[in-house]
Amino acid sequence: MIEDVTRDADKRMQKAVEALKQTLTRLRTGRANTALLDHITVEYYGSQMPLNQVSNVTVQDARTLMISPWDKNMVGPIEKAILASDLGLTPTTAGTVIRIPLPPLTEERRRDLTKVVRHEAENARVAIRNVRRDAMQMLKDLVREKEISEDDERRAHERVQKLTDDYIARVEESMARKEKELLEV
Repeated sequence: MIEDVTRDADKRMQKAVEALKQTLTRLRTGRANTALLDHITVEYYGSQMPLNQVSNVTVQDARTLMISPWDKNMVGPIEKAILASDLGLTPTTAGTVIRIPLPPLTEERRRDLTKVVRHEAENARVAIRNVRRDAMQMLKDLVREKEISEDDERRAHERVQKLTDDYIARVEESMARKEKELLEV
C-alpha cells in the first residue's frame, strides 16, 4: 500500500519536472535550437501536423534554423505558421528552403525571459506540492481504513517529503541552468 502511494507520487513528480524541462527548451536563448519549433503545427491536407513531421528542421549555424519541407507546396503554410506563432521570428524563403535567423537577444528581453523561467519553475513546484498533498491524503485514508498503522504513516510521510524535496531541488537546478544560459552573452 505505502509503496504504491510513494511510487505513484514519484512518477507524478517526475512528470512535473519533465514538463518543466520541455517548456524551458522552447524558450529562446541566443543559440539556434530545433526544439524551438517543436510546438508549431502546420495545416497539411486538412489536418494539423507538427512541423517536424512535414519537414526537416536543422540548425544551419549558431543563429540560423533551416527548414526543408518534404512537399514543395508546404513552404507557404509553414511560413504562415511560424509568423503566427508566439516566437516573434521572421522566416525567409529561398526556393524550397526556409531559413529562420535568430536575432541576438536584448538585455531587456533576457530579463523578461528569466521572469518566464521563474514562473514556469514555480508552476512545476506547485505541481510537485499538489502531488505531495494527494499522497499525504491517501496515506491518511489508509490509516482511517486501518490498513496501515500511524507509525507507518509517519515514516511514509517522511519518505514523501524527501521525494518532494528532491524534485524541488531538480526544479531549482533546471531553473538556474536556464537562467544562466539566458543571461550569458
